[in-house]
Amino acid sequence: MKKILVTGSSGYIGTVLVPYLENCGFECIGYDTGFFKDCFLYNEPQSKKIIWKDVRDITDDDLSGIDVVVHLSGISNDPLKKMDNSKVYDPVRLYSLMLAKKCKEKGVRFIFASSCSVYGIGSDEYLAETSPTNPQTGYSINKLQIEEDLKSISDKNFSPIALRFATAFGSSPRIRFDIVINMLTGMAFTENRIILNSDGTAWRPNIHVLDFCEAIKRSIDLDYSDGELLILNVGDDKNNLQVIEIAKIIQEYNTGCEIKFLKENPELDDSGLVADRKVKGGGADTRNYKVSFEKIKKVFPGFECKWSVTSGVREMIEVFNKISLTSNMFKNRNFYRLQQMEYLYENKFLSDEFRWIKSNEV
Repeated sequence: MKKILVTGSSGYIGTVLVPYLENCGFECIGYDTGFFKDCFLYNEPQSKKIIWKDVRDITDDDLSGIDVVVHLSGISNDPLKKMDNSKVYDPVRLYSLMLAKKCKEKGVRFIFASSCSVYGIGSDEYLAETSPTNPQTGYSINKLQIEEDLKSISDKNFSPIALRFATAFGSSPRIRFDIVINMLTGMAFTENRIILNSDGTAWRPNIHVLDFCEAIKRSIDLDYSDGELLILNVGDDKNNLQVIEIAKIIQEYNTGCEIKFLKENPELDDSGLVADRKVKGGGADTRNYKVSFEKIKKVFPGFECKWSVTSGVREMIEVFNKISLTSNMFKNRNFYRLQQMEYLYENKFLSDEFRWIKSNEV
């Protein structure tokens, strides 16, 4: 039985991934600093094998007996108020390289969760792994930097994998409502309206959290030892959609739901959760790209994404009905990464280096 260590195991994806891998027959250990430890929308059985530590403090003992590290941890979304990108993302780059080097020394395979956002501004063409990258945010620059670092240490003894994931969607006990499909579905369900923070024309590739998990499972199973970084786009062509198309799909499942634009109706964002700091004035979103997913089908024969945006929206609505999701629940800061991180930082739970100063149990 392979033993898997998952960093960022108590985030949106990790909370689903660990039990998914355990159900596939792997032994899993979670590793997480706990920024979102208590951010549950609903409860499901969770793995009890969690090391509550910052990845910067990982030791050789923590990696003892580990066959594969799945590296999810990092800072998602940006920008954080009062902090420049270097303070936020430089530590992530440093500890990712440090962890990869430890894995190389100990003969542990390394799978890195990268992002299709590294493509940034695309064209009408579908972007493949060899296409130029043009990251538009600190987050996507950070992902590309980590990829470059992994390339620099790859050799015959170390063959890491970088999975460039499409934008995730779908239910999780620690859901995120600050990503497009989850936000719009939650908004439509609780308020019977959809407010777009851009003009809706930008293209996005999307992937359901369970297809995300299956791609990681396939990577664990893959006998890859070519001595260089393997980069794979992860998603499905059918889930390349414009934001306005996503909104219309969600609208179909919420009778009477209106689609509005924040630029024309700024008063509708009284909570400040809809506005995207990366979209100036509610206009066009510079992050605009369509992605090709042909390579992954060749590397993982038979792999396909089982979830469409439509089926994922239906699944979330079923969950929201089951838990009786309210507007107050939907707007809770626990489910918005920027707001939760800023709360912890501004209330002195975290230092300038994003290390714990005091307990976050409030």
